[in-house]
Amino acid sequence: MRSLSGGMKRRVLVGQALVHKPPVIVLDEPTAGVDVELRQSLWGFIRKLNRDGHTIILTTHYLEEAEKLCGRIAMLKAGRIVALDTTQNLLSSFAGLTVRLSAESLPDEWRQRVLREEGTSYLLSLENYAELERLLASLRDQGITIGDLSLQEADLEQVFLRIMKRAA
Repeated sequence: MRSLSGGMKRRVLVGQALVHKPPVIVLDEPTAGVDVELRQSLWGFIRKLNRDGHTIILTTHYLEEAEKLCGRIAMLKAGRIVALDTTQNLLSSFAGLTVRLSAESLPDEWRQRVLREEGTSYLLSLENYAELERLLASLRDQGITIGDLSLQEADLEQVFLRIMKRAA
């Protein structure tokens, strides 16, 4: 086992877990440290196992992976569950706009909407387009120039950040 690559070790561990055809399979970070091709292959295999009637419990830090593979998601903070629902319900409960904005600063009244800040790049959560219009007006009123702006639908990463911010 020591001479195997990380990806081959993952395959062996998954194989060991399936030898007895258990009804429940626990996979702990199955795609950590594997290349893109193997990750896609493992995702397909996990989906097949689930279709074949196995219950899969997946632990992962890769929220894209959880969003693609899981029907129900539990989010933990400091060892306690802070969210537990279907993936779709979690995503729809945080429906709205996620705005990625590059600007030299952000008006103070919009600071509470910041999910993540990296230098002059801000990720903000807005409820609707009317709020986007108010944000843009506020930026104009304060003479703040927008370097870049993009909108995206909420994904599991944004949902996670909002839940963790709320659970603080």
